[in-house]
Amino acid sequence: MTDYEAVIGIETHVELMTDSKMFCGCPVIFGEPPNTTTCPVCLGLPGAMPVPNAKAMEGILKIGTALDCEVAEISYFHRKNYFYPDLPKNYQISQYDVPICHDGSIAIDVDGAPTMIGITRVHMEEDTGKSIHMGGGGRIHDAEYSLLDFNRSGVPLVEIVTEPDIRSADQARAYGAELQRIVRTLGVSDARLEEGSMRFDANISIRPVGQEELGIRAEVKNVNSLRSLQRAVAFEIERQIAHVEAGGTVVQETRHWNEESGKTTSMRSKEESEDYRYFQEPDLVPIEVSAQWRDAIVAGLPELPAAQRARYEALGVDNRVAGVLTSTEGIGELFEEAMEAGGDARLIGNWLSGEVVAWTRNENKAVAEAHLEAAHLVELAGLVADSTLSASAAKQVLGGVLAGEGTPTEVAEARDLVQISDSSVIEAEVDAVLAAQPDAVASIAGGDMKPIGFLVGQVMRATGGKADPKQVSDMIRAKTTS
Repeated sequence: MTDYEAVIGIETHVELMTDSKMFCGCPVIFGEPPNTTTCPVCLGLPGAMPVPNAKAMEGILKIGTALDCEVAEISYFHRKNYFYPDLPKNYQISQYDVPICHDGSIAIDVDGAPTMIGITRVHMEEDTGKSIHMGGGGRIHDAEYSLLDFNRSGVPLVEIVTEPDIRSADQARAYGAELQRIVRTLGVSDARLEEGSMRFDANISIRPVGQEELGIRAEVKNVNSLRSLQRAVAFEIERQIAHVEAGGTVVQETRHWNEESGKTTSMRSKEESEDYRYFQEPDLVPIEVSAQWRDAIVAGLPELPAAQRARYEALGVDNRVAGVLTSTEGIGELFEEAMEAGGDARLIGNWLSGEVVAWTRNENKAVAEAHLEAAHLVELAGLVADSTLSASAAKQVLGGVLAGEGTPTEVAEARDLVQISDSSVIEAEVDAVLAAQPDAVASIAGGDMKPIGFLVGQVMRATGGKADPKQVSDMIRAKTTS
């Protein structure tokens, strides 16, 4: 039986956050009524002349520099010719043989196995309009009719293309997540997959292990979540292997990912670059990137996610938590503020990546909508440090703070979660439990330490969870082993 390996490359489209579109002055606003943010330029009307957006060019230079790309001194725009209803000009202004950024890389880590993914090119283009297929579940093949919204037409769009260096669905997801972190950190896009401001096309092929020649690839288009990217790649790998083992041949085609069925389906045969009849855009002059411009971009870059994670780990935060802190909107900012105020990095990092992230998902709200401040996290960590609260009680208190019940101290008192600090009270409960469990006491005296956990649990139950479990454990050990 032949062993196969997957060879995957990903094309990512990122809509930039600019006030106006790429080649005209129309505003970029998500969610406006259809066809209300358009003009002769983005509608492709005769005689309309494009003018490049300087802020968009700055945005793509930031992305390329963050991905360690080479920056071309002179770059050109081209016309990519194809007909589709949501492309009003019948061509897209893009870049072809001289992209503005090229030959970069991005590091990912899957289960402790670091991998470097090559970046072939980062180029600028304009987005298309949006086709809305009415009826038939929103699919073009089953729709009764289609509507066109050109509000998105002309929005600055960066395309980031990898080398075929990805070998698994897990690596594909890790790459997408890291790229999203980088783009958000740069502040050039909100990279919201659910809104389409960042979306993936995955090129997937298989080949026998050890073979250097690439297999025929299928492209899965417009995947709009990290989970879907992972699932689509995994399904397509299995589909291709099963097809080849059954005697079939993989064909070069574009496929659609269906989230509900968890399958890809064929859409159309895949075009080659010559099918687009690229030629240099006659209405735009070449883009020249001076050394001074490049230096200014480098000097203005923020700390990137990889460096942030390394810094957080140095503070005692584990790798998984550090990843959440650098990828979840609003979480990293709270963590940074808490650290500046002297908070416990490990404890606060765990709360933010656990209880706080869970709250945002359960409530379907952003972190900014929670009644949570960095000062609350520092205060809560202090209550744990001085044994006012147990670790489990602290999580309950955090839930109350998130719900708007007050400060950690106020919530702890209102919910009667403050730990018993009077050692004589705790000792009385310990003595009562020991007296009621003579067999467990005898086992410990005989050298079996396992019953200690049971006895601690009995004391915690008796005190309503308000005793310090470490103090209880120490007291039980002292009374049963002396």
